[in-house]
Amino acid sequence: MDSVSDIRPPLAIRFHTIARILGLVLVVIGLFNTTPSIPGLDAWIAGLSGNQSFVIRKFPYEYLYPLAFVLMMVIVAMNHSFWVDAIGKSRGKRIFGAVMDVALVTMAIGISLSYVIEIDSICLIDQFTGERADLIARALIEEKEFAELYGLPAPTSVDDPSCINTLGVWLFAVVGAGIAVFLGYNVKVWGFPLVAVAIIVAAYTLITVLIWYYFGADDINKYLITKLGGEPRSLLDGRPNIEDVLVNTSQGLMGRFMGILLGTVFPYIVLGSLFGISAGGKSLIKLAFLWTRKLRGGPAHAAIVSSALFGTISGGPVVNVLSTGVLTIPMMLKRGFNKSFAGGIEAAASSGGQIMPPVMGVAAFVLAAMTAVPYREVIIAAIIPSVAYFGCLFLAVVFQARKQKIEAVGAKTPDMMLNRQDVLNLVMIFGPILLILFLLVTPKEAIGCGPVAALFNVQTIVTDTTCRAESLPFLFQLVQNSAGDAGSAGWWAVFLLAILFLLDPAFRRKPGQLIGALADAGILISTLYLMFLSVSVIDFCLNFTGLSGFIARDVLSGLRLFGTELEAGGIFLFAALFVTMLMSILLGMGMPTVPAYVNVALLMGPLVIGLGIAPFTAHMFIFFFAVASAITPPVAVAAFAAASITKADPMRTGFSAVRAGVVMFVLPFVFVFYPELLLIDAAKIDPNAQPGAEAYLAGYSAGVDWPALAMVVARVILGLYLLASALTRYDRHPLGNKEIGLRLALALGVVMHNPMIWGPAAGLTAAYLAWYTIGTAQRAAAP
Repeated sequence: MDSVSDIRPPLAIRFHTIARILGLVLVVIGLFNTTPSIPGLDAWIAGLSGNQSFVIRKFPYEYLYPLAFVLMMVIVAMNHSFWVDAIGKSRGKRIFGAVMDVALVTMAIGISLSYVIEIDSICLIDQFTGERADLIARALIEEKEFAELYGLPAPTSVDDPSCINTLGVWLFAVVGAGIAVFLGYNVKVWGFPLVAVAIIVAAYTLITVLIWYYFGADDINKYLITKLGGEPRSLLDGRPNIEDVLVNTSQGLMGRFMGILLGTVFPYIVLGSLFGISAGGKSLIKLAFLWTRKLRGGPAHAAIVSSALFGTISGGPVVNVLSTGVLTIPMMLKRGFNKSFAGGIEAAASSGGQIMPPVMGVAAFVLAAMTAVPYREVIIAAIIPSVAYFGCLFLAVVFQARKQKIEAVGAKTPDMMLNRQDVLNLVMIFGPILLILFLLVTPKEAIGCGPVAALFNVQTIVTDTTCRAESLPFLFQLVQNSAGDAGSAGWWAVFLLAILFLLDPAFRRKPGQLIGALADAGILISTLYLMFLSVSVIDFCLNFTGLSGFIARDVLSGLRLFGTELEAGGIFLFAALFVTMLMSILLGMGMPTVPAYVNVALLMGPLVIGLGIAPFTAHMFIFFFAVASAITPPVAVAAFAAASITKADPMRTGFSAVRAGVVMFVLPFVFVFYPELLLIDAAKIDPNAQPGAEAYLAGYSAGVDWPALAMVVARVILGLYLLASALTRYDRHPLGNKEIGLRLALALGVVMHNPMIWGPAAGLTAAYLAWYTIGTAQRAAAP
């Protein structure tokens, strides 16, 4: 057995090396694909190659997706090999491991071949037989004859004809086997909880189809059947749906999630991997300590600042905790903060990185794609909630520092002093982030209309409401082509960071680490898409069965039985939102934010939207609770990661994180009732408006009503202050149970929607805080 076990390390290293080489290939392909539009580049490449259809960017998805899919699954098989892990174990486990590895690669190739055979834009078999060319030629002749008959311009192309030679009934076997293998591999790589929902939904779909097939649709509950067609019943009626699973660009195995990953998220994952080898992390934490040295919370405040800044890059709570927490948590403990609080505040701050603009993490890009809202608007919508969240964390630290009698450091200490290299390191951190922010928030039409453009004598046409540049110099065209495009912004940030690495002497001594970081990014992207496959299974199964629509209609009907009084009073809405919150936290336990968000958005999204909430606001509501699941016991992954550093009890750390980050559980309810806090029009769209009509919710219109927004923000700040102090049980001095109860009641009252409630509550709050302040002053003056 020992001799067999000795084989495992070299094999694991060899397999991992192959995975990294293929990961590098994937990253090169992906970066070429996401290359922004550079003026003149496409024409130059076409002229150089002598082929107008030859491209080095924005590759046709019909060819890119299957190629990338095979490459990613081979990388996963190499990096997470069942067989390598089984070496040294029983013969049966080794055989099973080898079968699973081969099955993953085989099914990836099989699915990709099936894709190019079935998709109408390729029809691989028809290409070989020549039938596709004949069909296109005949269709073009007919189109020209039609155009000539009616005096229309002669067409030069026709729509893609449907494939003649396909897999037929074998498509069922290929797709079914592929799904089984992909879910099985997900169990090993991502764990059973992530795959459990996909397995349950897939099993439900299969069982309900069989019930329809064997028993028909008469007198059977709608939840118990999934009809494929009419009578006579035939499983072949489901072939169009199975074909959709394969080739549908929205819900297929290589559908929208592949598009999101390769088209938008790709450069940001590469950017996060490059930041991992940057020397800027330690310099960033030194800067955070320097900024917060005069605050009583000191290192705890520094943890919040550094985690917020680092989290907007990494987007992963566990990675964030392990990156910043190893430095901030020991400092918090040294200053006197107890272990549970130190771990909890780090976990809460690290989780909040996923709602921190401008990057926010992969889940935010998925949200943008699922709601069809531009990513630049998503980051605008996250501004007030993210400021409120981290502001509340600051308050929690202030109250805890007062409670534990921790004083501010004040003076600069040697570990806070920034040297010249630290400044250069910070340029590596802030340069790419600021570039992303500039490109995302700058409208295309604004390029060429500012004072900088005037220095270059750019000619503009100005009207009362618009400004348009006539012709732009090369640099301005370059910026205009990338402005507002999330993928292009990420690509340029990667390009900039790769250049800024030259500012680091350590990097200049070992430039090969750049290649290693790119290879690691390829492995991460591949593993991430394996996770997306399980999410895709849920997506197309729910669409196939209509289950989420059934749930939404029945839950809404059930809640309405309680009467219009409850509905008008907001209790009806609150009850439905509370159920959605529980589902989000339950389904998100132990999961990355992406599947936690997508699972609940697919299951409960129609229900929340059915309550009359704008689709974007509904998805933001679910998204926030998916983020909150990382700090919610009993499976609080971010808190458990922090506890591994503090050596404190993980559950106590989790509850401490919830108390510190409780605003993450409150804010979604607040911006559902006050969608103006999200700052964008998409948050106020009436989901019940007629198709094509952009009607707003009652009481709202386009744009931002700044006076009304200021009033709402002031009330939210007041409510969060009361909430944070009540949960800490401390303000200027310890709070008794009665005062805690009063503060919680007032916090709820000041954020209520009815002015007959929040008006008196605000008045009572002002009177109470005045009484509390006077009492505190008298206590301090007493001998």
